[in-house]
Amino acid sequence: MSAAASQAHKGIEFDGVTPVLRVRDVEASTEYYVRVLGFKIDFQTAGFVSVSRGRCCLFLCEGDQGNPGSWVWIDAKDVEVVHEEFRNSGAKIRNPPTNYPWALEMQVEDPDGNVLRLGSDPRPNEPTGDWLDMHGNRWFPLSGGGWGRSE
Repeated sequence: MSAAASQAHKGIEFDGVTPVLRVRDVEASTEYYVRVLGFKIDFQTAGFVSVSRGRCCLFLCEGDQGNPGSWVWIDAKDVEVVHEEFRNSGAKIRNPPTNYPWALEMQVEDPDGNVLRLGSDPRPNEPTGDWLDMHGNRWFPLSGGGWGRSE
């Protein structure tokens, strides 16, 4: 697409995105997000709640909108501090802070299997760690690039 065509299709800018996570029990999920993960309730209606922490906002929707087991990336500024907080609060930590080329990242799972990938700046000059995929399989970085599955 040419620069002129791209400019013509710009339209109105978007402000942000708020993922909608499907949950089985909105009350139980709200309790987890507020008590364990430190979010606050912004608003709620029957079967639906908006929770936020800082500039991160998530919608939790009971039995509708989306599929269970969704993944969401969240910029956490300092993952090691968040990891300690979540470990102390009883969060289900799926994968502890691990260094990757794109971020120092951890994974937290909610009661419905939705995964929050929380990341901060990667640690320079430190090796890349193993990746945990959606099925719980570990993948390790290959010396020539790419990933190999651990058996």
